[in-house]
Amino acid sequence: MMKHLIVAIAMFILLVGCAEEETNQVQADLPIDKGTVVAGMGSNVTMKGDALALTGIGVIEVGKPLPAATLSSNELKTINIAANRGKVRIISVVPSLDTPTCDVQTHELSEENDGLDKKVELITVSMDLPFAQSRFAKEAKINNVTFLSDYKGREFGYNNGLLIEPLALLARAVIVTDKDNIVRYLQIVPELTALPDMQAAMNAARELL
Repeated sequence: MMKHLIVAIAMFILLVGCAEEETNQVQADLPIDKGTVVAGMGSNVTMKGDALALTGIGVIEVGKPLPAATLSSNELKTINIAANRGKVRIISVVPSLDTPTCDVQTHELSEENDGLDKKVELITVSMDLPFAQSRFAKEAKINNVTFLSDYKGREFGYNNGLLIEPLALLARAVIVTDKDNIVRYLQIVPELTALPDMQAAMNAARELL
């Protein structure tokens, strides 16, 4: 079982690529997937066309509250993501920050939001350790995004139906919640190596202000 997991993770890294490539060049080569899939059991995403099943005890849906989940901040503080502070939020979910697609997705959230970061809370969620998230933010010079890690209990993945269990990673997704923590926009990207439609999510957030 452990051997299969190691092979799966190695495949993910090889297929998605290494984060040392120049961001601009990578971005030019990455497609934007405007489609979406349903969260939870019975659904799947793909990686280079190979199906990866989603799992979880809950399912995130537009029009319903974002499920509660305990995450860890970069300071190792416990954060309940459902405890909204009365702000519109864009929650960018990535499999691993140390891959080109996730790198580009996070930079777009931070740098191409057209001033939304002054009015909207920007959050990135991944399975990366808090220390790795902190390193990424420092190296990328990103200070307007809150990074939260689901590494401890995988609650965010399980409670939203976004967990890719064989890889112990989260599906790529973008979530917009209103000031009352209701999900108003959701895209779960069908193909892991493609970018989400971040501009559509930002437009949805702007309409909630």
